[in-house]
Amino acid sequence: MRQFKKIYIEITNVCNLGCSFCPKTRRAPAYMPYEMFAQILQEVRLAGRYLYFHVMGEPLLHPDIGAFLDAAADASMQVNITTNGTLLPDTGAILLSKPAVRQVNISLHSMHGNSHERDAYLSGILAFADAARSAGKPYVCLRLWNEETDDATLFNASLVRQIERHFKCRSLPEQLPEQQNNCTVVPGIFMSRAQSFAWPSMQCADQGSSGFCYGLRDQIAILVDGTVVPCCLDAEGTLALGNIMEQPLEDIVNSTRALNLYNGFSQRKVAEPLCRRCGYRTRFNKSEQ
Repeated sequence: MRQFKKIYIEITNVCNLGCSFCPKTRRAPAYMPYEMFAQILQEVRLAGRYLYFHVMGEPLLHPDIGAFLDAAADASMQVNITTNGTLLPDTGAILLSKPAVRQVNISLHSMHGNSHERDAYLSGILAFADAARSAGKPYVCLRLWNEETDDATLFNASLVRQIERHFKCRSLPEQLPEQQNNCTVVPGIFMSRAQSFAWPSMQCADQGSSGFCYGLRDQIAILVDGTVVPCCLDAEGTLALGNIMEQPLEDIVNSTRALNLYNGFSQRKVAEPLCRRCGYRTRFNKSEQ
């Protein structure tokens, strides 16, 4: 079985926000049943160690989030949660109590352009970060992935100053050096800065037939209905390789379409039309074999 650094499992595609940077999904809203998740775990447990409960959707909306984390621990897998942070006051205690939770990534840029009250929102997030720091786990990553967008400079600067005051830490950089996208706020708490990006779709401009991507190389994603796709940016399942509820994962990643995509990137050739329209892959400039 090929090994992956990141295995994305979309436990729900439902979200409680409508962020401008998110493409949303035309797929029917759904929550993955526990029995389905347990079956998927048995398929992926030998393919990697780290699970990510995300593609689309807000994972903390799932009513069985605690049971999912317990099942991941039983399978000796660690989980990274990506959340908009709005539900942390209600679910943070669950995350702190579960050994499987390795890291919680909080998309602070979701506050930019949404109507939720900024001070209350940030207070809930910082309270969770404080509790995680006191407990010694999980890692907390505060994300600002909206660099170079309208009004982001003043918005981000104000937010960063609030974070500095809360943690009584040194001045954080206004902009991180090239090739560096994170810095330590205090031990266990990190900040990630990055430019915004457009999610790939067939309506995006063609970026050319030459390039590289880590899809199917260090990551794979499983949508809420079991559809397997090469990466976490395939919001609609356009690159469906198979369904993990119907065939073994090993057969899926060794299918003709999957191997053509994988081998194409090995030769810096972009085999799929959706991949040709993905601007994110242009960030990967080095050749990987």
